[in-house]
Amino acid sequence: MHDLVIIWDDEDDHDGNYWHICVEGHGLNPDEVEDVLRDDESEIEVSRSSGRPTAFGWTASGERIAVVFEEMGEDPRMIYPVAAFPVPPKRTTKGRKR
Repeated sequence: MHDLVIIWDDEDDHDGNYWHICVEGHGLNPDEVEDVLRDDESEIEVSRSSGRPTAFGWTASGERIAVVFEEMGEDPRMIYPVAAFPVPPKRTTKGRKR
């Protein structure tokens, strides 16, 4: 997902995604969220609670996070992060962590 525009609201917008993810959320920063959204190895699933696409992947600092997002356009591809939070490493079918 390298050719991608990631949309962030203004840092002062208390109703925006930056404020929700980076200030009120789990202490993640935009670079960490973008690491996961731009990584071709991130797994995309549909959120069970919101029905939105969710990318699961690793930040440059080695933390596994989930990023819930909305697709805002295709040409260029634009993504609006809605939420992001740490998640445990994925377990294999034998119960061991990968």
